[in-house]
Amino acid sequence: MDDKDLEILKLLQKNARMTADAMSAQVGLSSPAVQKRVKRLRETGVIENEIAVLSPSKLGREMIVIVEVVLERESRMHLDAFKQSMRNAPAVQQCYYATGEADFILIVVTSGIKEYEEFTQMYFFDESNVSRFTSSVVMDPVKVSLDVL
Repeated sequence: MDDKDLEILKLLQKNARMTADAMSAQVGLSSPAVQKRVKRLRETGVIENEIAVLSPSKLGREMIVIVEVVLERESRMHLDAFKQSMRNAPAVQQCYYATGEADFILIVVTSGIKEYEEFTQMYFFDESNVSRFTSSVVMDPVKVSLDVL
């Protein structure tokens, strides 16, 4: 990977629909050279996925909650079960198995407090392996990004 690849990646992470022609003008390569590089970056897994970023507010999903979860037991079986549960939970936007006070840190997006309460009932209170959880409601999402570069 060289500087031109990094320039292409920076452009794509801002706009995955940018054409090879538009990128070529900005990175100083021909359109076919850009297409070849993008294809290689996809094939090697540097570009994992290309997605649409949806507007939570326009879809009625305005409540963002950062949740710290502490498990009762941390055997591999219990960790894997909790991870799978979070992967399958539609309201969970991000889930991190982390070091520190909490075992997991979640980003949960819901339509409001009622939906969040239902989420906590289903995934925390009804789950015998959740020791405790702490919720922080986001007042203002100052920066939201998945940018790596």
